[in-house]
Amino acid sequence: MNMFYVMNGKKLKKYFFIAIALIFSIGIIYAERDNITVFAPQQPAAIYSVPTDKKVVALTFDISWGDKRAEPILQVLKEKNISHATFFVSSVWSQSHPDLVKKIQDAGYEIGSHGHKHDFYSKLSEEEIRKQITTAHTILSDITGKQPNLIRLPNGDFDKRVLRIAEELQYKVIQWDTDSMDWMNIGTDKIVNRVVTRTHPGDIILMHASDTVTQTHEALPAIIDQLRTEGYEFVNVTQLITQTETDGSAVQDKQSNAKGQLSAAE
Repeated sequence: MNMFYVMNGKKLKKYFFIAIALIFSIGIIYAERDNITVFAPQQPAAIYSVPTDKKVVALTFDISWGDKRAEPILQVLKEKNISHATFFVSSVWSQSHPDLVKKIQDAGYEIGSHGHKHDFYSKLSEEEIRKQITTAHTILSDITGKQPNLIRLPNGDFDKRVLRIAEELQYKVIQWDTDSMDWMNIGTDKIVNRVVTRTHPGDIILMHASDTVTQTHEALPAIIDQLRTEGYEFVNVTQLITQTETDGSAVQDKQSNAKGQLSAAE
């Protein structure tokens, strides 16, 4: 009879240690959940910057309407010998201004999609999201002769559905780490200060070339000069992505740091 209790005591002790080990393992998995990709495929994510120690940054310009700001910006880039930058252009704007699209392309700058209709894509149905991206893709491909594979969604707005559909259509969604706030016309000095003090290696810098954004071409020379003084080189977004592993930021259903109501600014 005593032997019975001894045997069960040993079993209970064994089960106790197994339970402790199991709890410990679960704790490790929970603590490292963001670094473990074995249990589920990696979810699509927008690219805000890339992790690198090299002092390389990408200047990006969004355009969705107007014809007065693009050429002054192109002139500054030429004068400052900036051979690489990325312009995200809406297909509606591109249809109205194919000559400006060609000037951007002929200058050697990368052209990405800024969608078709300037709307908040997270509010659209999946069918409409797909339609907006593919319509823009067809138009931009016809105008440039190249198929774009980068997209910056209008208003910087997306959700997980938009990211998934963009990936299915073989697009990378490009956001930014440094917002120049030029779309608010906050003043040339403030635009320069915002960019220069926030820029970091691997950064994607958001600027605009639509008509309501009146100070970008004035701020751009100082931004370029000061960043060069700090040792930065300028590349386009594709070059930035391909020379280092991309760092996809956490996806949120609504971007809390999105530009917001920019339908007029862009």
